[in-house]
Formats: sequence, C-alpha cells, structure tokens
Amino acid sequence: MITLQQAEIGYGSVPPLFSPLSGHFATGSLTAVVGVNGAGKSTLLKTLAGLQPLQGGSLHFSGNQPPRIAYLPQQTELDRQFPIRVSDLVAIGNWEKSGMFGGLSKYASRHIAEALECVGMTAMASRPVGELSGGQLQRVLFARLLVQQAQLILLDEPFTGIDSATTQLLVQVIEQLYRQGRTLIAVLHDMSLVTNHFSQVLLLTPQCCHWGDADWVLEHIPALNVASQPQYQMAVVS
Repeated sequence: MITLQQAEIGYGSVPPLFSPLSGHFATGSLTAVVGVNGAGKSTLLKTLAGLQPLQGGSLHFSGNQPPRIAYLPQQTELDRQFPIRVSDLVAIGNWEKSGMFGGLSKYASRHIAEALECVGMTAMASRPVGELSGGQLQRVLFARLLVQQAQLILLDEPFTGIDSATTQLLVQVIEQLYRQGRTLIAVLHDMSLVTNHFSQVLLLTPQCCHWGDADWVLEHIPALNVASQPQYQMAVVS
C-alpha cells in the first residue's frame, strides 16, 4: 500500500530525525514501528497521513492515490472540552459520505450504533465527551475509526494512559480490523503488545532503521527485556 524510498522524515531545515527510510507497508499488514522517545515515530505517522511533508526522498501509495485514511493522534493533542456528544463524535467518522452538514442515513445511524456497541459505549452515547475518562474517550475514538471504514489506519500511542480492560478490548478491535484486510500502523510503548500482536516491526533509531518480520527486528533491540526498562520506550506502527 505504501512505498518509501530514501524518505527523510523531519521538520523544515532541521536534520532528519532518523536515517533515510526505504521499504513498504503491504496492504492488509499489521506492522510495529518501535523506537526510543524522540526517534520520530509520531512524525512518521503525520507524514504518512499527509499532515507533514517529506524532507526528501519519496512516498508512494499503490494506485498513485492515497487510500481513505483514519488517523488517531495522541490524546494530548485532542481538545476534550469541545462541546460535543459521544454519538456526534462517532458520527464525524461518516462525514466523507454525508458531508459536514448532511443528515445520517438509516444505514449510517445503525453503523454508528454498532460501533458504539463494539467498544462498550452504547450507554454513554448521549453524554458530553468532556465527562469521559481517558479509557472511555479512547473507546469512542475507536468507534469513530470503525465508522470511517478507512483502508489505512494510523494510531499514535493508542493505549497510553488507559486501563488494562480497555487496552484488551481495543487490541481485539485492531485484530478485527486486521482480519478485514485493513492496513494498520500504531505507535506503542508496551513491548508485550508488540511481541504478542504485531507480525511486522519497524525499529527507528537516529543511527539506523530495521524493518521486517517482528522476530528478526526484535533481535536488534538491545536487552530483550526492554519492556521493563523505562529508558527504552518503544513504539509500534502497522
């Protein structure tokens, strides 16, 4: 789905955050991009989403046209005080079909209800977003991803600051999307999630990048008990 050739990722005239990147995210793949804090993981996602230009090299989508993309930023980038109900936030995922001011069809309304049920948030549908906990908000944002029906899904630290039950549920949602043939890219800090759920890994460091099967890439991470060592906080992209 995505091919990178000597892609330089960064901001403006500042040197790239890591060495030029060449490789591809296959259609329907579940890849983990891992690296220490500041390695450029979030910037890579923003570049793939078209929110940040390449500094150099090239980025191509199959068919020479970007697919429908769903991008979930870190929760710290979201305005939780915006006055909107849970159901309306999820309905935003349908705006490409209905338009910003168009009404929802019966099919769209049913799909929104099913998405909320999938993440266990049906009872909160009419509540203001500002009343939600971090875990509840992340469930709602995943419901919006389901409604978007995007082929490429980019997740930036989707499990940071949420409870284990919500993490477990949202991992199941990711696996469901993967089985549907979606291409997923997620930034993570929990290495156990990487080893247990991601078959492809992209390891980013300022010096070099390793990209391939998870088992092979993880061999390049010093001290495989990295999950218990806070100085090695890893991230995953699929």
